[in-house]
Amino acid sequence: MKNKIGIGIVLILIIVFAVISFRWIKHRIEYAITDAVFVETDSLANLSFYRAKGKVVELLKEEGDFVEKGEVIARLDDRDYRLKLEAVESKIQATLKKKEALQSKLDRISQQVKVKIKTANLTKSQVEASISALKEQVKEIDAELSLVKKDEERFRALLEKDLIPARKYQEVETKLKVLLHKKEYALKKIAELQIQKKKAEEGIILARAEENAVREIRQEINSLQETVNALKKEAEDLKNLIGYTRLISPYTGYVAKKFVSVGEVIPSGRPVYAVVPENSFYILVLLEETKLEGVKVGNPVKIKIDAYPDEEYRGVVEEINPATASKFALVPRDITAGEFTKVAQRIPIKVKITEGNTSILKVGLGGEVEIKKSKDD
Repeated sequence: MKNKIGIGIVLILIIVFAVISFRWIKHRIEYAITDAVFVETDSLANLSFYRAKGKVVELLKEEGDFVEKGEVIARLDDRDYRLKLEAVESKIQATLKKKEALQSKLDRISQQVKVKIKTANLTKSQVEASISALKEQVKEIDAELSLVKKDEERFRALLEKDLIPARKYQEVETKLKVLLHKKEYALKKIAELQIQKKKAEEGIILARAEENAVREIRQEINSLQETVNALKKEAEDLKNLIGYTRLISPYTGYVAKKFVSVGEVIPSGRPVYAVVPENSFYILVLLEETKLEGVKVGNPVKIKIDAYPDEEYRGVVEEINPATASKFALVPRDITAGEFTKVAQRIPIKVKITEGNTSILKVGLGGEVEIKKSKDD
């Protein structure tokens, strides 16, 4: 009886072992299994301060911390930039005040020059009109003098012959003297007006010279405006630099590495953090060539990460590299001599993670994958 029981137990164990062996072999046939697995990312980015340099006064994240897009994660001391900005803004205000004073002076002088030129031109026109009128008057006097002189000669000859009374001659003589006096006065007046005309012309010349001064003031104002524009650009650049003293994360993700410490003085462009964008992780599988049959893009994948044995991950084959991993080794094998040891080559396969908590993953973690093979049609 005991022998029968023992034989029964042995048979049961053989059956159990056979079932387990069958299931294990079947699983190995249906799945490509390997532990040459690494967590990778294509988007690891080193973040640094753009253009700004100086002393690090604040680091708001540690390695492994979660960061959101637009979040400030570090800050430089911006006092030097702010002091420079204050100095530039003071220069802008001083230059604007100087420009304003020159503008007031320009407006005043411009108005004065316009009045002077207008007055001088008007005076000149009036004087020229007066001179022209007096010259016409002199012509009329000369014409009348010509007649009166003839009358005076004729009446004097008649008086000498006692043909006319003396009174008649005296009337002609008086008229001649009056005409000569009028002509003399007109010529004197013309001379005086010529002097006035010359003074008016000199006034115009002086006013034109003042116009040159106006142009010089206007050029100085333009130069001051150019200075203000340049200072405003400098101020805007300093404001940008002040903004650049805050390091802002360009995307949501996780801090993979911190390169600096608070208190360090760093140049612009030096890496401060390495950040991995959220959902950028993938699984790199180096699958032996002997297991490649049936593995195709789109095949489902079960993923286990050694660091998190209780976490379950799933994915799909996204890319199968057309070259073996050895082709990209720093020292590739030399097979030209025909002497080499045959080893199973590994094909890099990229697996996209579709399920699982990716927030706890770290670049470089290892694990194991089971890739469901496609059945041959």
